[in-house]
Amino acid sequence: MILLAVSAAVLLVITVVMLTNVVLFPRLRAAGPAEDLRGISILIPARNEENRLGHTLANLVSQTLPDVEIIVLDDRSTDCTAAVARMFAPRVRVISGTPPPAGWAGKNWACQQLADVACGDVLVFTDADVQWNAGALAATLAEFRRTRADLLSVWPTQITVTWAERLIVPLVALAVFGYLPVFAVHHIPLPAFAAANGQCMVWRRAAYARAGGHHAIKGTVLDDVLLARRVKQAHLRLRNADGAGWIACRMYEDWDSVRRGFAKNILAGFGGAIPLIGGIVFHWIVYWWPWLWLFVGNDAAAALITIGAGIAMRMVSAAATRQRARDALWMPFSVGLMTLIAFQALYWHAAHGGPEWKGRRVAA
Repeated sequence: MILLAVSAAVLLVITVVMLTNVVLFPRLRAAGPAEDLRGISILIPARNEENRLGHTLANLVSQTLPDVEIIVLDDRSTDCTAAVARMFAPRVRVISGTPPPAGWAGKNWACQQLADVACGDVLVFTDADVQWNAGALAATLAEFRRTRADLLSVWPTQITVTWAERLIVPLVALAVFGYLPVFAVHHIPLPAFAAANGQCMVWRRAAYARAGGHHAIKGTVLDDVLLARRVKQAHLRLRNADGAGWIACRMYEDWDSVRRGFAKNILAGFGGAIPLIGGIVFHWIVYWWPWLWLFVGNDAAAALITIGAGIAMRMVSAAATRQRARDALWMPFSVGLMTLIAFQALYWHAAHGGPEWKGRRVAA
């Protein structure tokens, strides 16, 4: 009964945070060009992205904004990524990346090279698989201007198709909306309340330099969150916004890519092996114990209420971020799959010192 009470108490806190975020979390909205923002550089690191990059660039070059440069860094791809990017010349500039120096993670080095050659005072880092709908760039820059942010991170809608994507990827939204009060992210200067999504990060160049750029977090795989923490530490203005309806991304396409992609980040996200194991236990107590208590305990009503609260919170976060609310019914199985992902990360850490991603070994 104690564990059931713990589960219920945790879900109550998540409910309060979730409902507050649903109301307060900023969302992109239609806007004209941000006329006072000149010199905008859109920076795209791309490694083996020939199947996705063309669609992304076609959408970006169609965005009607003045004084915008688009630069793609071909990060030593083994496919036709560079050739796809060059199809969009002269609107798109293509540069060839150099091998990461010792101590650098590949993406961080690619982003730093992009920043070094960019001409703009506003740096927009985005991934090669991010989909920009019509007007999305203008809406993003208008939000950047409106909030007077030093770093604005926009959270794209996550496109999910296969069962593995549907059960795992939306948990990111649950964590953001249910575990991290956006008011604290925006107004409390503690690094613990830092959050960002590397799929879309808009910087003032001066703030990027003051935070240390990607050089400051060069060896880590968790670049977005650590950069957000650097913003807090430098007493700069961090802002987040929901890009639902404007920006979208399909990160992974099957169980293997979901497993490897999340295992790449999860250990760093929790801050080490011990916190990760603690997180596994925590989520089993919150989302699995009520089901066990339903069959072995003596208070089925309390168990059902707690189960319903867990499903409801997952549904709310799904609805708020344009995911399938009905997939919340499988929440215990999502926790089980995340446990397998955590074990994968722990194995990589113990056996190899970190995960491998796109042919490179990276730090955990």
